[in-house]
Amino acid sequence: MLFSNKRSKGFLFLKTTVVTAVAASVIAFSNGPVAFATSSKMTTLYHVYVNGTYIGNVTDKEVVNKLIAEKVDTAKKSIKDINFNIGSQVQYIPEQVFQTATTNQETVQTIKNTFELQAEASAIVIDGTPAVYLDRKETAEEVMKKLKLQYVTEDQLAELEARKAQENTALPALQENESRILDVHLSKNVSIEAKNIAPEKILSADDAVAFLQKGTLEEKKYAVQAGDVLGTIAEKHDLTKADLIALNPGLTEDSLLQLGQELNVTVLKPFVEVMVNKEVNQKEEMPFANEIVEDASMPKGDIKEKQAGQNGSRSVTYAISEQNGVTVKKEQTNEQILLQPVNHIVLKGTKVIPSRGEGSFAWPTVGGYVSSQMGQRWGKMHKGIDIARPSNLTIKAADNGVVVSAGFTSDGYGNKVIIDHQNGYRTLYGHMSSLNVRVGQTVEKGTAIGVMGATGDATGVHLHFEVYKNGGLVNPISYLH
Repeated sequence: MLFSNKRSKGFLFLKTTVVTAVAASVIAFSNGPVAFATSSKMTTLYHVYVNGTYIGNVTDKEVVNKLIAEKVDTAKKSIKDINFNIGSQVQYIPEQVFQTATTNQETVQTIKNTFELQAEASAIVIDGTPAVYLDRKETAEEVMKKLKLQYVTEDQLAELEARKAQENTALPALQENESRILDVHLSKNVSIEAKNIAPEKILSADDAVAFLQKGTLEEKKYAVQAGDVLGTIAEKHDLTKADLIALNPGLTEDSLLQLGQELNVTVLKPFVEVMVNKEVNQKEEMPFANEIVEDASMPKGDIKEKQAGQNGSRSVTYAISEQNGVTVKKEQTNEQILLQPVNHIVLKGTKVIPSRGEGSFAWPTVGGYVSSQMGQRWGKMHKGIDIARPSNLTIKAADNGVVVSAGFTSDGYGNKVIIDHQNGYRTLYGHMSSLNVRVGQTVEKGTAIGVMGATGDATGVHLHFEVYKNGGLVNPISYLH
């Protein structure tokens, strides 16, 4: 490949090669002036050659010169750094003729159809296909560098290039929270080649970067319509919801769309991706584990902390591969434990004591459902839950404990039983038709303590059930298992 470090030069490029032989008897060459027969009826005809190829004739050279000047002016509007030095490429060979049927306008149109102005450019070629054209090789190299600088810093790139220049140099271990770039390259085979192209197709460095990243320089917009949501808009334009949000900075899944609001719905088709390989060291917390140790000397249901938990820490190094800033691979390559975590150890009692509860409550009836929840009811507080329609009417102790109250009361509960579970909890059972236990009796979980009824202030057969923790009323639903 040949490249020029000078400015690109414009030249005339023949679309169709037209070769016309001119008879020696018509045009003669000598060391002196061309000799022609003298006649008042003879005129001068100019045969026009571009780069040695005959393309037509005119009676006025300025017609061709004007056409070329117009093309040069048009080209300079699209790119100003080209030096259009084409004087030596156009030649005029005069011929004295008696008359000619050729008009200047017809010849100009022929010339327009047979050549166009082109410039020598530097093309960025991706997998064998030119993707963008730049004015010179240095600009093309700048574009490729700018692509990489979208995802790494100038300092990182310079440090990488300096390191690569030092062959067989071992890399030191990363320090805590340190990172370094191992490689930056493009995802496809990319080269720079000299190409001839129309000047208006030559892009600036910034436009070339944007085009290679997006596949287009024109963003497609969509105006929000009635009934639109992000998902449907994305689907209409072959995008995912995440793609649509990424294309519109400030847009989130919770954004309220406005009628007529314009959204960028450009489907990005990058020509090439930037691949970054790096290694990162970071200090990470190592969470402690929870360990439960059973203790036969402690009552069942009791728990006791033996050892407080403490998080540890480690220094870990990862090898990370990114594609256009998105992590596509992450592997741990090294680990150093800085502080071992300390397990949180809890002792759990397993000793069964008939008079002491285990801390969890069994359903106190044989089936049934909650017919009334705890809370405000009929203008006053309903202190527990009501359970109705069981499979049979047996009422059972919700947990191990000692009966501290058993009998009929005038407080609206009718026949009621209160069990102290000897662990801070008490349970109350009301409206029973009959009782099977007495005060001071030890009961185990599931023991039948009475029969469901409608005594006291009850509108129907059901069990009124309350739970107290350390003397305070709690919602039974949160404690029944």
